[in-house]
Amino acid sequence: MKNYIAPGDTVDVAAPYEVASGAGALVGSLFGVATADAANGAPVRLKTTGVFDLAKTSAQAWTVGAKIYWDNSTKLATTTAASGANALIGVAIAAAANPSAVGRVRLSGAFTI
Repeated sequence: MKNYIAPGDTVDVAAPYEVASGAGALVGSLFGVATADAANGAPVRLKTTGVFDLAKTSAQAWTVGAKIYWDNSTKLATTTAASGANALIGVAIAAAANPSAVGRVRLSGAFTI
């Protein structure tokens, strides 16, 4: 097979904003977790699959299996779909209390809509 490029669980893109290692980043319809710090516009590798502890909207309680979205204005994971304004990124795989700053998310690896 001569056209195979890569597994696709990591992708190299230009950072859409300043992003810290371990933080989420949304590039168009592609969501991933940065593997290193990057300045706005600098190259960054995003991990698009796996389980991550991500910064979340503190005033939300999460249940296992809840759909998790990315709020690109706050740069936080949330259970709020916001009528399509937030991008679906995966599901919660652990309960998270209200209040709490971090939630455990299994990324879907799918393109956001």
